Amino acid sequence: MNYQETIARDARMIVLRELNAQVDGRLNEVSLRRVLDAFGVKRSRDWLVTQLNHLAGLDALTLKEAGEILIAQITPLGRDHVEERSILGGVSRPSELGG
Repeated sequence: MNYQETIARDARMIVLRELNAQVDGRLNEVSLRRVLDAFGVKRSRDWLVTQLNHLAGLDALTLKEAGEILIAQITPLGRDHVEERSILGGVSRPSELGG
């Protein structure tokens, strides 16, 4: 696995962890980008949308459009990954990120 793929796997886990921490399990892409920035993952909107689509393809989250902004909502499968009840391919495990 190369460095860019490692960053993407970690970013996907950060996104799921942050969605799981929300009362309603949802955040918009702008908020998610700020979260990733805080973790030192400063990437473009297109890059983030690619990661969100990857997670949606794994059924870890759903995406809805609100105008031009995407809203991500964690699914039960995404919660299971965060809580280490199941494993999603292409997403770091919580324990690999220190928690």
